[in-house]
Amino acid sequence: MVWDERVAALFRRNLQPTLTYWSVFFSFGLCIAFLGPTLLDLRCQTQSSLSQITWVFFSQQFCLLLGSCLGGVFKRTLSQSLVALFASSLAISVVFAIIPLCHNVVVLAVVMAVAGLAMGCIDTISNMQLVKIYQKDSAIFLQALHFFVGFGALLSPLIADPFLSDTNCILSNSTLNATSNLPHIRKSLVPHHPGNLSQYELPMKGMVVTRVSYAFWIMALINLPVPIAVFFLLYKERLVPCFNNGRRPLLSADELAMETQPAEKENHSVALQRAPPDRAHDDLFSCCQSKNFRGAPYSYFAVHVAGALVLFMSDGIIGEYSGFVYSYAVEEPLSVVHKVAGYLPSLFWGFITLGRLVSIPVSYRMKPATMVTINVVGVLATFLLLLIFSYSVVFLFVGTACLGLFLSSTFPSMLAYTEDILQYKGCATTVLVTGAAIGEMVLQLLVGSIIHDQGSYSFLVCGMIFGGLAFMFYTFLLFFHRMYPKPSSAVDASSPDKPAMMGDPRLYQR
Repeated sequence: MVWDERVAALFRRNLQPTLTYWSVFFSFGLCIAFLGPTLLDLRCQTQSSLSQITWVFFSQQFCLLLGSCLGGVFKRTLSQSLVALFASSLAISVVFAIIPLCHNVVVLAVVMAVAGLAMGCIDTISNMQLVKIYQKDSAIFLQALHFFVGFGALLSPLIADPFLSDTNCILSNSTLNATSNLPHIRKSLVPHHPGNLSQYELPMKGMVVTRVSYAFWIMALINLPVPIAVFFLLYKERLVPCFNNGRRPLLSADELAMETQPAEKENHSVALQRAPPDRAHDDLFSCCQSKNFRGAPYSYFAVHVAGALVLFMSDGIIGEYSGFVYSYAVEEPLSVVHKVAGYLPSLFWGFITLGRLVSIPVSYRMKPATMVTINVVGVLATFLLLLIFSYSVVFLFVGTACLGLFLSSTFPSMLAYTEDILQYKGCATTVLVTGAAIGEMVLQLLVGSIIHDQGSYSFLVCGMIFGGLAFMFYTFLLFFHRMYPKPSSAVDASSPDKPAMMGDPRLYQR
């Protein structure tokens, strides 16, 4: 098919940057999932209490949110974007390498804050760059991008597992009693909600015996090729000053398209070149400047807000479900054996990764709007069935797998759909990434407090409410999509963002 050949040609032309952005997102996934299983060993290393060490979760997630907000600052030029990605991916390797040297919980929190800032920059910039490269064809490449997050999130706990302590890693007189609770405490560690562990007493003083340092050094080595790949992309684009040799970088796609315009459109090309730079995909603070609002219809703001709220809910569900499903399963009425319940978070993340892998070919044939519709309806239906069969352990496992599948492709599909509505001219990527990060942090805190006050059954009720709100906000987005003005044919014909222009063979000439 012609469409297939066009997308394949576009992918070949952008093979190296695409693979680089995918690999950088692998760093993101590698860094986001290691903290939970290793936190008890890090508690021993820093000789801190459980309540103190779990605030390291908050340090990472809060700075991830800040990094997501600030990531758009580095989008102004390709050079700034790649330098920021290089620094961020290298920082993650450095963080892995120096975590074993952090023997104070405050120092560890600062180090994890640096990792959070790097992860936030990676999240925003990688999504932005792929959307800018592929635009209306970006859905399939965004699905692949987010598959690498899941792959990294699955890999880091597997690397850490052989080095985790089987007994309490601080040897003291109370070690024997504390060790009996260790498996349950490890599964009960919930990000951003340290208060739920106050009933457990573990020794804080004594001889530290832990081998978790090897896991972090292995992850640092595994991640090291990622900043190297970003550096090679910088070198290829002749953006490394000492290797520049004074030669001009390769033309961007927009400049190349302008150069290949027919002679009768020469005047229009000059006008485009003289036009002010595009303000799309700015950082969150630039997006909020009043000058960007002038002349924009109300539906422009509504699309941004509705899209961000959908991801606020869906990513919040991912955070709260993965964090609390174990605690829910071991409590009454299910009372699942601790070892069996420990498989639930792994099952959830495993099916998120599987769903993102399956979504790559599916998004090739299905529109992003259709995929988001299936996702939000599927999440709502799954929570409804989990509530109906709340006494069934078997259905808890089935529902966990289904929920992972439905949530897996929500973010990339939503991003592709919203950018498509706005014709790649709004601040959708920055606003959506920020909304998702806020939701993941806030809803975990909220659900943790509700479960503490109302009991474990409220876990599913909260999920049902969040799923219903996600569906409602998505309905609003569909309505605002119909209200949003479509570009005129005259503007479309000359727009460098038009898909047909991207498919023009002249665009790929070097």
